[in-house]
Amino acid sequence: MPFSNNTEAQIVRDLRASGDLTISLVAEEGEEIVGHVAFSPITVGDIEDGWFGLGPISVKPERQRQGIGRALILKGLGLLRECDATGCALIGNPAVYRGVGFESDGKLTYGDLDTRYVQRIVFKGSPPSGALKFSPVFDK
Repeated sequence: MPFSNNTEAQIVRDLRASGDLTISLVAEEGEEIVGHVAFSPITVGDIEDGWFGLGPISVKPERQRQGIGRALILKGLGLLRECDATGCALIGNPAVYRGVGFESDGKLTYGDLDTRYVQRIVFKGSPPSGALKFSPVFDK
């Protein structure tokens, strides 16, 4: 998988076990799972409620670039909006996530990572600033 360190399945299991898996969506073709996306609560600066992180997301390599990931992301974002979420953030390639509404204004940080890779989409209110903090399962 491009951009994979092969820990995605374990992260999803750990998110589920810790109670931090808010949304988990799969894309199926017949009886085969061809994609998955997870959303979990995050802290943005001093904001502890209403924000969610996107990830991990995975699509079978032979099915990538066919809109499966995009459809999963858009469905998940729609569900977050229905749940009255404030917004969603992620760490990722801007060229990939810009197309589904994510952007970086340089005000979100994640360690010493270049801020252009720290992106967010705001559903309501003003864009936040500060450090993203994901579930501890991402640190394993």
